[in-house]
Amino acid sequence: MFKPPPLPIRRLRAAGPVVRNQFMGVRAPLKDARFVVLPLPYERTTSYKTGTGRGPQALLEGSLGVELFDEELRRQTYLDGLHTLRPPRLDGPVEDCFSRVEAAVERIIGMPGKVLFCVGGEHSLSQATIPPFARRYPGLGVLHFDAHADLRDEYEGSRRNHACALYPISRSNRIVQIGIRSVAEEEAHLLDRDRVKSFLWHSHRDMRRLIPKILRLLPARVYLSIDLDGFDPAVMPGAGTPQPGGFLWHEALDVFRAVIAAKTVVGVDIMELCPLKDTVIAELTAAKLMYRLMGYLAAKHIK
Repeated sequence: MFKPPPLPIRRLRAAGPVVRNQFMGVRAPLKDARFVVLPLPYERTTSYKTGTGRGPQALLEGSLGVELFDEELRRQTYLDGLHTLRPPRLDGPVEDCFSRVEAAVERIIGMPGKVLFCVGGEHSLSQATIPPFARRYPGLGVLHFDAHADLRDEYEGSRRNHACALYPISRSNRIVQIGIRSVAEEEAHLLDRDRVKSFLWHSHRDMRRLIPKILRLLPARVYLSIDLDGFDPAVMPGAGTPQPGGFLWHEALDVFRAVIAAKTVVGVDIMELCPLKDTVIAELTAAKLMYRLMGYLAAKHIK
């Protein structure tokens, strides 16, 4: 089994010794943590390259190469409390796996003052991570960051496929899709229909114009569903189904920063990290993205 190459770790850190298998190498008690990380090493319906099941562990390892001090925000977000859970059981029948994920999500969002970050694993699991939030927050909107529309009703005989990740929630909740540059013929008619608004990448690359449109369409409470192939492969080479084009690092941060500032973001998933051999660029970038998003949320909270 492929293991990410070890990262050089400074043993002397302000936070104390590095805690392995914990995001950013630190661990606060669950009751004191503002940010909770749920790893979901699930991979069943991969249709291109395999490896997303290794994504969560790779992201945790990659986070050890990210500074605890955030240079943009000039703060140490880990002091707000980070706690990484053990993954739920993800073997056995698919429906049982999804039920266990839902139960794990329900447990955390029932605790006051916490923001849950789910880390995949394949994007199909958003069908299990989003519904508990939708039930808890009526009128919830989803900002879907992805190269693919993921609006198929079923694919290769399964409705629990990564190509169907956003279809179920799109039937009941507002979905705003950004970065889209790969659409199947059978889902093209859904791109701008009913509750779905899709901003195709080829015609929406100007962030100054795109961001106000996103903010107008999203409701007050928002869930962020981030498929890492929404980034340009130059930024995120290790994604399950990469596509040419897509967001660069600071373009994506401009969007996420604006949404977090204007809306109440209640939960986040970061999916489809597919670690590559002999490089840690993808997992380190995914980890820094997650830490930065936590920082945006924490900075807003203390204002």
